[in-house]
Amino acid sequence: MSNWRVLLTRPVEECAALAATLAEQGVYSSSLPLLVIEALAETSEQRATILELDRYCAVIAVSKPAARLALALLDRYRPQPPTEQPWFSVGAATAEILDNYGLTVHYPEQGDDSEALLALPQLQQALAAAGAPRVLILRGEGGRELLAERLRDQGVQVDYLSLYRRLSAQYPPAALVERVQAECLNGLVVSSGQGFSHLRALAGEHWPSLARLPLFVPSPRVAEQARAAGAERIVDCRGASAAALLAALQVQPAPDL
Repeated sequence: MSNWRVLLTRPVEECAALAATLAEQGVYSSSLPLLVIEALAETSEQRATILELDRYCAVIAVSKPAARLALALLDRYRPQPPTEQPWFSVGAATAEILDNYGLTVHYPEQGDDSEALLALPQLQQALAAAGAPRVLILRGEGGRELLAERLRDQGVQVDYLSLYRRLSAQYPPAALVERVQAECLNGLVVSSGQGFSHLRALAGEHWPSLARLPLFVPSPRVAEQARAAGAERIVDCRGASAAALLAALQVQPAPDL
């Protein structure tokens, strides 16, 4: 049985799935979703992009919401899915959604981040096989800029298809610290930079005390963001998956409160 008691902050559905996985491994968790996923209204641009998918040598879905919403558009406008076209995802959970739909999907098995995806041989092969490589990134508003920048550095034309926005969930000012204290939580988990920003904002005047708790983050970028904000014990899971979090929890000693 693990001594960890962690706070989960993902959107509602993702919190529920992660909590169930942690419980199977004896890890106690408490869910306080800090992000709300809101699908964007369908536009003519979305329809045109889906109808013209064949012009892309690769399609990248950066999250589970992006994958689900893109597949809904495919259902409406592309009855025959582009099964020969290579699709990519940052993590295994998003890849599973695409694979179950019948798409050819690749993802990095080591590291759920942009750097690991960019190093994936199948992605480099797809780019090399195209005379003028063009990639479509399916995302939420304002996500994965680093991925696009690195691709453009390689001479790739990158288009975005934004499908949703992340909104901040609303809680009373003391909700975060009260949850931590009431349930004797000894770790905080965030899955994105935006998630950390909302955590920091909700902590408010209580941040100095919460900053002393171990903070589990998905990437070096979010780790640096948290460090700059004063977090004292940062654990980079090198991925946002349940497996990555569990691996980090197993090697980190749980603090006594």
